[in-house]
Amino acid sequence: MKFCSECGQPVSLQIPQDDTRPRFVCGSCGTIHYQNPKMVIGSLPVWERDGQVKVLLCKRAIEPRLGYWTLPAGFMENDETTEDAAVRETEEEAGARIRLHELFSLVNVPHVHQVHLFYRATLLDLDYQAGIESLEVELYTEEQIPWEDIAFPTVEFTLRAFFSDLKKLRAGDGGFTLHTDDIRRRMI
Repeated sequence: MKFCSECGQPVSLQIPQDDTRPRFVCGSCGTIHYQNPKMVIGSLPVWERDGQVKVLLCKRAIEPRLGYWTLPAGFMENDETTEDAAVRETEEEAGARIRLHELFSLVNVPHVHQVHLFYRATLLDLDYQAGIESLEVELYTEEQIPWEDIAFPTVEFTLRAFFSDLKKLRAGDGGFTLHTDDIRRRMI
């Protein structure tokens, strides 16, 4: 950051009085510019028929990770709830209509200043199509998922947790729970 968004004057990095972290501070108007993590919100859309469970994945048409598979997700917008963001991102990236369920995973990714939230969801129909940020949209069983081509560790974590919970649910040994993780490693 070079200039104050309030008055347009130069800012400098300093630790404000009664603070513990360096912040961009305007030398003219005194505004302290706080920088906070971005929220990445998405869904884990599921289609189940005759005991077979499939998850809807999107092949990315944009960087980062162009050509890799992900769950429909993106940055939360101002003036929307996390639930609103999950539904919107699913519609934008996969053209899919969903019924949202509970929050399923919360993953902190501090080295890129992000928090990723995924809600479990049910596809309402099979009328889906790739949006402008997706090359393809496909349903996959656990065995069919292109694990080596998953775009982000947060998505892999969420998918593996989902299929683990599904196995427990079917065995009568539990159900879907909230999964959390901290991913501190940088992607190669």
